[in-house]
Amino acid sequence: MATAVVMGTVLVGCSGGNGGGPAKPAPAAPKHGKPLTDTARTAPTVAPGPGGLTPVFERAAEPATRVEKTVALTFDADMTAGQGPRAARGEHFDNPALIASLRKLNVPSTIFMTGRWADQYPDQAKAIGNDPLFEIANHSYSHYAFASPCYGLPVVAKNAMQADVDRAFAAFRKAGVRNVVPYFRFPGGCYNDEALRAIAPTKVTAVQWDVVSGDAFATDADAVAEQVLAGVRPGSLVVMHCTRSAAPVTEQALRRIVPELRRRGYRLVKVSDLMR
Repeated sequence: MATAVVMGTVLVGCSGGNGGGPAKPAPAAPKHGKPLTDTARTAPTVAPGPGGLTPVFERAAEPATRVEKTVALTFDADMTAGQGPRAARGEHFDNPALIASLRKLNVPSTIFMTGRWADQYPDQAKAIGNDPLFEIANHSYSHYAFASPCYGLPVVAKNAMQADVDRAFAAFRKAGVRNVVPYFRFPGGCYNDEALRAIAPTKVTAVQWDVVSGDAFATDADAVAEQVLAGVRPGSLVVMHCTRSAAPVTEQALRRIVPELRRRGYRLVKVSDLMR
């Protein structure tokens, strides 16, 4: 998959294609949705890729004349459509301690939330999504894969991909989430041109990452912190998780990562700030 740098943005288009163009204003609301919030209207997006494919943002390009030391820490609030019984038995797909630490440390963050998570934890979704410290992005409704193979996840049918993205946005509205941005993260980070084409009508910018935290199912917080700190560079976008059952040491790692990044002179920002 070819990669092109356009107006400070890393785009991934279809094979052999060239990236789209300058950032553009957020799109109008879908016909069946409510009007976009002010947050969505002002959040920068990336121009469509070749053939109208959904654009993909991976990290901010380093300026030619100077390097601005910014980094975005992002957190996936994962829950698949079929995990309701596990939640009913007491498994925790939320992580209130992590959110509390982000607030205590004053870390602007982008939370990539599944619609199923918002349905399971509507009060938390609303509280996070109405806090100006955070912005909420779409991580699908089902957390099923949009391309296969993808870590053993069930696969969304091509003709159901757009509906899955729209359903997540609907879940956010139902929970009263306001700070929603028109960004989408593919479950597992798995996608192909077919998936980019299928979700193009939703007018989102897909957001990947350049630094993998390794926090999924990790038990050593120091190892997670070391991996993040070793990988970060100006303009980096870090993927982490906001799910106690699947990422139990993330909050502990965060308490080491944030002070060290700031000591190194980094400014922590949301994805929307990184994309400007």
